[in-house]
Amino acid sequence: MARGRHPHHTLLRQWSADDQRAIDAALARTHLTELARTPVATLSGGQRQRAWVAMVLAQDTEVILLDEPTTFLDIAHQYELLELLAELNTEGRTIVAVLHDLNQAARFASRLVVMCEGEIRGDGPPAEVLTGDLVGSVFGLGAEVISDPQSGTPMVVPHVRR
Repeated sequence: MARGRHPHHTLLRQWSADDQRAIDAALARTHLTELARTPVATLSGGQRQRAWVAMVLAQDTEVILLDEPTTFLDIAHQYELLELLAELNTEGRTIVAVLHDLNQAARFASRLVVMCEGEIRGDGPPAEVLTGDLVGSVFGLGAEVISDPQSGTPMVVPHVRR
């Protein structure tokens, strides 16, 4: 996690109490406090993924770019992480994440950008962008898009392939 603080250091400003506070907060938010002294190479895939997110949080940047942040996480940790990112967004940070799980993207994103073969095929609020036609044209998969009973956001229900 300490590497996340490197952008805040200069030749004249090295490690500080602010650095330790940022790292402690990042570890707490990613539920890794008890593993703070564990070498990253020995962590499980999910723990390692959370460690990378903690390092990003320790940087304390206003914009966070993430590529498949839920990879290697079980479903409970996926939603925990996405809820954390949503919290960070409500606190004023901009979160840009690549997610291939359309239902997770629709539930947590305020804006979707759907790309196919290098072209933008949809851009806007999930309820406006995510349609059965879009899923069919981009992914080649027939689907119904219904309202998620928990969140009210769009939910993709793929057609059965036979």
